[in-house]
Parts: sequence; structure tokens; C-alpha cells
Amino acid sequence: MFYFYLLSFLWFLRQTRSFLFWLYLWQLKEYHLGRFLDHFRTEKGKRLFWNPFFVFKTFLFFYVFSLSFSRELFSPYLYAGWIFILIFIYLLESIKGLKEFSQKTFRKPVLTSKTLVLILFVLALEISFLYILFQKFYFVIFQNLYWFSFYLLSFDILTPFVTTIIVFTIHFLSVIFFRNPLIQKAKKKRASFQNLLVIGITGSFGKTSTKEFLSTILSEKFKVLKTKEHQNSEVGISSCVLNDLKEEHEVFVVEMGAYNKGGIKLLANIVKPKIGIITGINEQHLATFGSMDNLLSAEGGKELIESLPENGVVFFNGKNKYCRELYEKANFKKVLYGENVVLSGMENIEGAKTVAKELGMTEGEIEKGASKIKNQFPGIEIKKNKDGLNIIDASYSANPDSVIAHLDYLKTFGGKKIIVMPCLIELGKASKEVHRRIGSKIAEVCDLAIITTKDKFKEIKEGAGNKAWLIENPKEIFEKIKGFCQLEDNLLIEGRVPKGLIDLLGI
Repeated sequence: MFYFYLLSFLWFLRQTRSFLFWLYLWQLKEYHLGRFLDHFRTEKGKRLFWNPFFVFKTFLFFYVFSLSFSRELFSPYLYAGWIFILIFIYLLESIKGLKEFSQKTFRKPVLTSKTLVLILFVLALEISFLYILFQKFYFVIFQNLYWFSFYLLSFDILTPFVTTIIVFTIHFLSVIFFRNPLIQKAKKKRASFQNLLVIGITGSFGKTSTKEFLSTILSEKFKVLKTKEHQNSEVGISSCVLNDLKEEHEVFVVEMGAYNKGGIKLLANIVKPKIGIITGINEQHLATFGSMDNLLSAEGGKELIESLPENGVVFFNGKNKYCRELYEKANFKKVLYGENVVLSGMENIEGAKTVAKELGMTEGEIEKGASKIKNQFPGIEIKKNKDGLNIIDASYSANPDSVIAHLDYLKTFGGKKIIVMPCLIELGKASKEVHRRIGSKIAEVCDLAIITTKDKFKEIKEGAGNKAWLIENPKEIFEKIKGFCQLEDNLLIEGRVPKGLIDLLGI
């Protein structure tokens, strides 16, 4: 009896931890199958299955399964041995989970209405599964502890697949009963605002900063509504329309994101933009779109352009080769902006000013609005840590163009120049060439580059040479920086680096 309860308790602890992690990963990838699957091409993704716990439990599963066909099944040693091993493994996993929880490194989804439903569902599933097993095995014969343990182990190994089925089931139901009705309500409300000017912004990068710059400048003359942070999907945009759009608003600035062909067309169909802005296109998210043609259709702006009315206007980032090519092919009113800026990335503020001018704002109004923008170089914050090191914090996100742009910016600083960054993800077939290009830029600008993941470190090192170091441990990274840098040297943090490093640097 004791072993039934002990094994159940430990299994429940580790199973809850496992479910919460997989739900966290699905949420991180925005419940997009392509992004979720692409994660397993990275070193971190591979380690989710190629780690000692999972490998040993898989081996144990096949060993126990083969043992069930043996006449020696009820031999005390064969019968009890593997169950004690399983209890020990679950004990270690439970301790690890409790340690992560106490140290606040426990990875769990951000609580939303959707994740709350998912969490309640998986908890109910765990409890139901244990209840069924107890009913089936606990009150029969002692040897049924063998099968009780085997089913727990089987459920454990299948957790990633079970979570995927649950996510897809809940997603399917939410599309039918929540998303589609929400979109229809938003479309109906939008249609009632006949004088509302909608500006749609899409691209592989630069969408958020362009939205913020443009909203700030236009607010000098117009009543402006903008989508909030992370409100660039059909649900987010529809929610913004329903909750925030009011009669007083004259301009609605909408950030549009997508991971599938047809995604931008769906968003444009909701808000009906008259002006479109294509902020820039690169290979970011190529893996999720499947092909460059699909990417150019959605994030690349073709769908946005096709959705505009005949009297619409499209603005293109002149610093981006894909935008320039699309500009040449466009056969109605079009404007190119930012082609003469000195630093890549500064074209976003120029684009905002160009759109404002198109809407009739004076130079004085535009400059007054622009003066309220604290940081006109998108995606970065300049900080100084307690050791006097200049920190260029670009840790929000990273894509091929932003890395190059931020390295160009780093070049303008005096003193030693260091970059810390992970390898980029979701680049598909273009990944190797992109990382070689980044490596070459690092060689041109930096004195030291610390790469925190090894997915495409080889390609970065091909370009950067001996300046590139692969260090994954936050403490080791910190010690390397501390030993290399002096007062007023410069550190560029690009993309999602280990949180422990951020804490050690004191920023």
C-alpha cells in the first residue's frame, strides 16, 4: 500500500512540473506548430529528449515492456527492482522541481484565460488517470503494482504528445467558440467607424518601434489609438478594437504579425487599413513560413498591399533590399523612406516622420512629436552597470538585421567592444549563411564575442575567428567579461541571454 501512495505522490509532482513546462513552451511559441517544432532543431530543444532522465526512462520502459512477456515476471528481484529505480528517479525529479520553484527558475506559462483552462485541464487529467489506475489495480493483487507503475511511466514518457493533443483540442474549441465570434464582433464594430484612418504595419522586424514612433508623432495632431504590446494577432487586434476603439479616435495604428501565409490578409480584413507600412524583410521566421515566397506574401507585405483600397498608400523601408524590390513592383501610390540614414535601424523614425508628413502634419508638429521619443534607435537601451561598463541592452529580441544594425551602432563607441548573444532561431535553410554573415560583422566590430548557444556557433566562428567564444554558463560568461573589460568599455547584449547573466551584470 505504501508504495502505491509514494509512487503516486512523486509521479504527480513531477508530472505537474512536466505539464507546466510543456504548456510554457507552447505559449512561448504562441501555440504555433511550426515554431514549436522548430525549437527541437536547436540544442536546447534536442536536450529535452536527449537528457539522462528521459533516455533512462525510455530504456526502462522498453525493458519493463519486454519483461512482461517473461515467465520470470513475478520473480521478486525482477518485479521489485525496476519499481524502486522508478521511485528513485521520480524522487530526484521532484526534488529538482521543488529546487527550481524555490530559486524562481521554475518554467511555467504566464497566467491567461487560455493557460488557466489548459492548467485546470491537465490537473484534472492527472487526477483522473490516478483514480482510474487505483480502481483497476489497487484493490486486486499485490503484483498489480507492476502494471500500475508501468502505466505511470508510459504516461510520463508520452507527456509531450499528450500536451500537444490537449493544446490542439483547446485551441480548436477556442477558435470555434471564442476566436471566430470575437473577430466577427470586431469587424462589425470597425465597419461602424467609417471616418477612421487605419495604418497597418508589418514586416519581419521594426514593427513595434515604428508603431510607437508613429503613434507618438501623430498624437500631436490626431486622436490616436495603437495596438498594445503583443496585440499583433487576430485575437489581440480584435480585442483592441472591441475594448479600446472609441468615437473620439481619428487614427488607428495597428501592428500586424503572422507566421502563416494568409495571416496578414486576415488581419487586414478585420481593420481595413488605408495606409500600409512595410518595415523590413529578412529570413527571420523562414522556418515557420516554409518558403521565402510564403514569408514575402505575409510578413513581406504583399497581402497588406493587396488589401488596401485603390486610394491607399504604401510606405517601404528603403534600407531593405526586399522592400526596394517590392517597391519597384507596386503599381499604385508608394513612398520609399529611410534610404539615406547613416545607421541601419534609424529608418524606423524616418518612416514615422514620412507617414506623418503624408497626413498633413507640419515640420514643427513632427519635430515636436519626435522630441518626445526618448530612444530613437529601436530595440535598445543604454545603461551603465555598477562596474562602469556601458551596456547596450538589446535583449528584447533579435533578428539578422537588428544584430547587424546594433553592431554598426556599437562601432560608434570608444573602448573595447563585446557582444553576448545566442544563435538565432527559426531561420530555416538560411541559418548557416546568416550566422556566417553575423560572424564576419563581429570580426569587423568586436574585440570579443561570447555566444551562449552552440546551434550555429561553428558558422559564427567561421566569420569571427578567434574572437568568438562559446560559453553557456552565466557565471563563466560574467567572469570572462569581468576579466576582459575595463571602465567605460562597451557590452552589447543581443537577444535572450541567460537570466542569471543579467542579474550578475546588475542591470
